[in-house]
Amino acid sequence: MKLSRKNIIQAHLLNNQSGIALLIVLWIMVLLITMVFSFSVMARTEIFSTLNFKRQIENKYLAEAGLQCGIMELFYRAANKNKQVTFVEEEILRTDGTAYTGKLENGSYQYRITDESGKIDINALTDSSGIILNNLLVNLGIDKETADTIVDSILDWKSPTDLHRLHGSDSSYYLSLSDPYKAKNANFDSLEELLLVKGVTSDILYGNEERPGVISFLTIQSKSGRININAAAPEVLKAIPFISDDAVQQIMNLRSANNTKTAADIQTSMADGDYSKMSPYITTADSNIFSIEVSGYKENEKNGYPLKAIVSIEDNGLYSVLSYQSPASIKR
Repeated sequence: MKLSRKNIIQAHLLNNQSGIALLIVLWIMVLLITMVFSFSVMARTEIFSTLNFKRQIENKYLAEAGLQCGIMELFYRAANKNKQVTFVEEEILRTDGTAYTGKLENGSYQYRITDESGKIDINALTDSSGIILNNLLVNLGIDKETADTIVDSILDWKSPTDLHRLHGSDSSYYLSLSDPYKAKNANFDSLEELLLVKGVTSDILYGNEERPGVISFLTIQSKSGRININAAAPEVLKAIPFISDDAVQQIMNLRSANNTKTAADIQTSMADGDYSKMSPYITTADSNIFSIEVSGYKENEKNGYPLKAIVSIEDNGLYSVLSYQSPASIKR
């Protein structure tokens, strides 16, 4: 049967319309599949985000439990540290950064308590005690010229006058910077304020892969120019003038046996000459200001929730929180 020209054109149009309809259906299917896949990915992401948030909250409350446990231990220590005899279950916790753990139903926490008197108080720093900070910086790998600049600049920063030391700086230096500001000429309100001081960089303050940050060994809370050798980290002990490696080891050994060794105990354990030279820079007197670093862990997790608080233990059975970081940056 011979088709007319009209019939051929109509058949061709129908075929084209069928092809277009098929393409539209295919595009709709692709769009629907894409939407379903996107929704699946979003739902999966939301589920994992919710689970991660739940786990983080649980770890945070475990860390909070560890903080309260640390505070309770400090009150117990204040009431019992002078007891001559203690049983195992009556152990008095050390305040030199020793790690302790506690366990709850489905989680645990690890906490460290450090007496702030075992750190270098930059607000109590003087021209004579500045040598401790200088030695610490050099021992951490900072070159001597930079260490001299940092120590003198810290002393100038908190000095009420605008005079500056040999390696220090006054407002004229800071006003010459691209983002100018004046020297504070008053005490530091936070350790992070050190980043404003000449010579102090982020790597020096917070550390890097090669060395720890100096911030771990500093404080603004102890109000003492001397180092409590019962609480100081080995890095701080080694920075004390005239101290030997043997003396540092003797102090660490004495502390491991009893954290409340007196100055007389320390003196009898080392040569009189060494002790007499060190004595202007050291003390065995505790303070009532402590930093507590805690990490809370759910079950067998490796990475917990870190927080840090600095607390003041009062004589009336109360305490005050001087600083609180949650989450905190804790490096060990």
